[in-house]
Amino acid sequence: MRKAPTRSEAALWRLLSGGKLGASVKRQVVLGGFVADFAVPAARLVIEVDGPCHARQRARDARKDRRLARLGWRVLRLDAELVLGAPEEALARVRDALAEAG
Repeated sequence: MRKAPTRSEAALWRLLSGGKLGASVKRQVVLGGFVADFAVPAARLVIEVDGPCHARQRARDARKDRRLARLGWRVLRLDAELVLGAPEEALARVRDALAEAG
């Protein structure tokens, strides 16, 4: 996915990359046997962008979230439509999650 991200992942990466948040953000990070869309290691925050297919895999996503929580990571899930339609709101949610970690 790193070479072919979804439109919403690419849009969020443009908002998060380059130190714009004051913290290093990595994409497509393997954690606990899962691939996280984005991770902010310093804040132990995982950011997932959920497209339409996630409506059918809620149980799988919940398992992933529980596993990451056991490893000390918090998970922020953003709807792909939010990222594409209201990127400023998506970015505000990321910033809020980072402030909570602070």
